[in-house]
Amino acid sequence: MNAPDIDLDLLKAFLVVADQGSFTAAADVIGRTQSAVSQKVLRLEDALQMRLLERSSRSLHLTRDGERVLAASRRLLDHYQAFMQEVTHPPKASVLRLGISENLLQTQLPQLLAGFRRLYPDTALDLTTGSSQELLAAHDAKQLDLVIARTSKSGAVRRARVIWREPLVWTTHAGFRMDPNAPAPLVMMKPPCVYRETMIDVLESAGREWTAACTVGSFSGVRAAVLGGLGVTVLSKSLVQDGMKIIAPSRHWPALPTVEVSVLGETPQTQPIVETLSSLLIEALTERAPKRTRTS
Repeated sequence: MNAPDIDLDLLKAFLVVADQGSFTAAADVIGRTQSAVSQKVLRLEDALQMRLLERSSRSLHLTRDGERVLAASRRLLDHYQAFMQEVTHPPKASVLRLGISENLLQTQLPQLLAGFRRLYPDTALDLTTGSSQELLAAHDAKQLDLVIARTSKSGAVRRARVIWREPLVWTTHAGFRMDPNAPAPLVMMKPPCVYRETMIDVLESAGREWTAACTVGSFSGVRAAVLGGLGVTVLSKSLVQDGMKIIAPSRHWPALPTVEVSVLGETPQTQPIVETLSSLLIEALTERAPKRTRTS
């Protein structure tokens, strides 16, 4: 059975009647006759096939169905107002100072920026990339309007909204051979780095010795060192690529926590842009999920 098409004008009339408590008062607010307002409510009841109001010569009361429809109508009309605001009054900011974690740069960022330019051609981007901690500090210093960063669940950022979660994995070169009795040879970025902190904390909590086999200053350096066979690192699962293998959790390689991608700096004015960026990034991350990586 198809749902009936409801004229929003009928819902608006019903809301005014419910708020005012009478057809007479509602008619004064709407600027129509009492009869016209009453007809709108009757048409709504007929469309929904339910009685919304109990009428008498002296009083007007909502039925149980009327209470449900009233609450749902408020939500629907709120969404409609938000839709009209977004469509007719888009954000006017001419420049958006956007910070994005460097480890989202591999394939996600070009796709995200292309989609953003298509939808917001009049908004110029002042783009900053770097580590999550650097970007969060820049936002605190009011140097960035929005930040999209990877954060650990244990170090959740206040006022940030999580838009993506995925597991962290131990990964290394597909042909790398490790001595389980030797200290774990780690490839890591210089501090501060969420992945570096996670590797060290997890291994030390498990009593596993480790050594810094290679320390680099960028995510591209981590990738090059791992593909060059220098050691083991921790990555979000979506960042594992061809030529790498995932190491299954064991007593030598303890289980890892989940990492999050969060948005910081969302305001009512930037919410439409945030929703666009979030949708584009989630789409890119979903497509990036590894399909041919090995596990050992």
